[in-house]
Amino acid sequence: MKKIGLFWGSQTGNTENAADLIASVIGYEHVDSYNIRDTGADTLAGYDSLVIGTSTWGAGELQDDWYKVFPTLDSLDCRGKTVALFGLGDQLSYGDFFLDGMGILYEKFVERGAKVTGAWPADSYDYSGSRAFVQGSFVGLALDADNQDHLSASRIQQWVGMIRPVLL
Repeated sequence: MKKIGLFWGSQTGNTENAADLIASVIGYEHVDSYNIRDTGADTLAGYDSLVIGTSTWGAGELQDDWYKVFPTLDSLDCRGKTVALFGLGDQLSYGDFFLDGMGILYEKFVERGAKVTGAWPADSYDYSGSRAFVQGSFVGLALDADNQDHLSASRIQQWVGMIRPVLL
């Protein structure tokens, strides 16, 4: 079995909480979890499978911790890597930019050659625009801790059930 690297950035703790639950559901024996502010692209390179998490801030921006790492991702060779993404956003207050942070990371990992898995249906969300909406679904798990927190645990369970066999 492959070892999975779980990389996330969290401003308020919501993305960290989601990452902790994702790691728990995957199984701690299969996953190493990192706050992206404490590591870099060289650590990501050491894994065949990656789970990447971010929230979206302001007018569709990446979470702060990802900014220091983002330029270094240009040197990351993701050919042969499987990547699953999860994103947090506020679909009601920031509906024009819902999950754009996840979309930005998706674009970068695809550009670097990654195979992305874990697309998520968009039909139970109320938003007007998203960079993470591609070919009829979100590019990864969509979470809204502000308006739909009560759904997060069940969504994580379902999503991990989908991606775990592909990542391992």
